[in-house]
Amino acid sequence: MVASDPPDNSSSLTQTPVLDVFPERLELSEDVSRLRRRRTARLIKVSWMGISVRLFVIVMEFTGLWFLGHSVLLVDALASSADVLTSFAILFAIRLAERPPDDDHPFGHGRYEPLAGFQLGLLILVVGAGTFAYQLFAAISHAQSEIIGWVSWMIPLFAAILLEITCRVVLKMAKQEKSSAMIAEAYHYRVDAITSLVAAFGLVIASQISEYGHLIDHLTAMILAVIMIYLGWIAARENLNELTDKIPHQNYFDQVKLSALKVEGVLDVEKVRIQAAGPDAHVDIDIEVNPNETVAEAHLMAQRVRHQIQLDWPNVREVVVHVEPYYEADH
Repeated sequence: MVASDPPDNSSSLTQTPVLDVFPERLELSEDVSRLRRRRTARLIKVSWMGISVRLFVIVMEFTGLWFLGHSVLLVDALASSADVLTSFAILFAIRLAERPPDDDHPFGHGRYEPLAGFQLGLLILVVGAGTFAYQLFAAISHAQSEIIGWVSWMIPLFAAILLEITCRVVLKMAKQEKSSAMIAEAYHYRVDAITSLVAAFGLVIASQISEYGHLIDHLTAMILAVIMIYLGWIAARENLNELTDKIPHQNYFDQVKLSALKVEGVLDVEKVRIQAAGPDAHVDIDIEVNPNETVAEAHLMAQRVRHQIQLDWPNVREVVVHVEPYYEADH
């Protein structure tokens, strides 16, 4: 008996076509880059506006200090002077954060913004603590009567109004552009507005009780210092959360999931992880697709998911897409 050759089953197997060329990467449109450049330009513009307001307040309060005296005006003017310096630091951080990824910083430079915001918060806290100690010593050591007129409290009141308006303008822009450092800067303007308002209130009281005017002046300055300490801590904590990768707001997760589900062939989203820092965000997402899809089809689908997420959220620098099989019984 002659041994027969084994049956040839190759013809019965379905041959999966092999791509001759690796699929080209889906590049983002120029609109995304344009939106990032616009973000930087808008933040810088509103920063310069705030600096101009602060410079005007400084001149106004130092002029009042020259003619009227009062510790409250001195504290307010010195705090505003320090704020101008920190505003320049924020501008520098925004410029640095906009730089694209490089070999040493593959995830970009976005953390420069929350780093600057964190340092700004610490500065407010330290200045507040030092101011409180100085005013406490002055209140104990130099008790005397003081006559305070209406011009004295009108200066910080007008400054408070200007600074609160600036705070609202900057805060609106910062939230639109998702800048944690600029949000901290906006609340910094509110710190200044509140301290100026408290200064005006204290001087009003001091003007009515002239025999204790000097003491009330120092006590009011101490209250300003406590406010600075508290709000400085809040600003530092918020930026520290970004630096330590605290989970961002749920809205971002919902947005990323919705973007992925827009892509044809994506049946579900299993997991989303997001890192956000300044102008940059990085997304890690698990999508579920038909288990019968080929590797090439799954790869193209992953590219489309990345592309869609970055189109819907231009702040996203990088998207890592993991493809998982979808089984109805698991849902």
